Amino acid sequence: MIRTMFAAGVAVALSGFAAFAEPAVVMAPGGAGGGYDATARMPFDAMAADGIFTDGATFTNKGGAGGTIGLAEFVGANKGNDNAVMSMGVIMVGGILLNKSPVTLDDVTPLVRLTNDTGVIAVATDSPIQTVDDLVKMMKENIGGVSIGGGSAGGVDHIVMALLAKESGLDPKALNYIPYDSGAEVVTALGGGAITVAVSGVSEFKPMADAGRIRIIAVTSEAKVAGIEAPSLKESGINVVVGNWRGIVGAPEMTAEGKAMWLDRFTKMHDGPAWKDILAKQGWEDAFLAGDDFSAFLETEKTRIGEILKEAGLVE
Repeated sequence: MIRTMFAAGVAVALSGFAAFAEPAVVMAPGGAGGGYDATARMPFDAMAADGIFTDGATFTNKGGAGGTIGLAEFVGANKGNDNAVMSMGVIMVGGILLNKSPVTLDDVTPLVRLTNDTGVIAVATDSPIQTVDDLVKMMKENIGGVSIGGGSAGGVDHIVMALLAKESGLDPKALNYIPYDSGAEVVTALGGGAITVAVSGVSEFKPMADAGRIRIIAVTSEAKVAGIEAPSLKESGINVVVGNWRGIVGAPEMTAEGKAMWLDRFTKMHDGPAWKDILAKQGWEDAFLAGDDFSAFLETEKTRIGEILKEAGLVE
């Protein structure tokens, strides 16, 4: 049984707060090996390595519907549990709208934004598409004939291409977007000719490009990304800058003391050497934002993502 901070029993002191010496309960609302899974697990690796939180964690993976299936399970099972947290991100913001989820981010306790993963647009190594201009030209000739593979419908990959279409004078509703469960599946589909273009994050696609399996033609940051020769969309004349940010939320009705405890842990983790090593290894950008600042950011993201999805014809 998971006990909250003030349950009866013997407590131990950690980071200046009272907490029980037991594993944290962590939900990853995506499949094993994916972005949500890494965002759920790696902070605990870093906290353990730096001696910030060493009681371990029990992890549950529950993917589907842009993360909303895992969100619903997390909310239903952990009300008032100061020891429960969940990874999440911009894809979940869109997934909630797209799936008309009755459970939303209003039902959890925002804690921290941790990372940003720049998007990547790639083609097969033998594709005639060499540049973003080539891609836009092909889309203008027959937008439905350009099949695009990426993550969840309405997720950040889909949003990248919807914005690219809009900035190119095309109708985002006409995109031939095909969602896949993982970046590995997208790369397989691209190599096999099932799709024309693939979209994912730098952390997932750069190793594939380095191995010669795909060719990157653009990134979605303001400028070039170190280690990738392709220009940004903005440098290519397409005014689109999009990032796949991810973070952590706490259980519904988490106490103020519980929230403070986790903010203290994540802040110390962010400042420690183990997390810096993980950021570098994963190719993630540091996007740390905590507490009320993260809550305010979430509110603006709900509005921004909602407007994009409406323009793309994905939500009403």
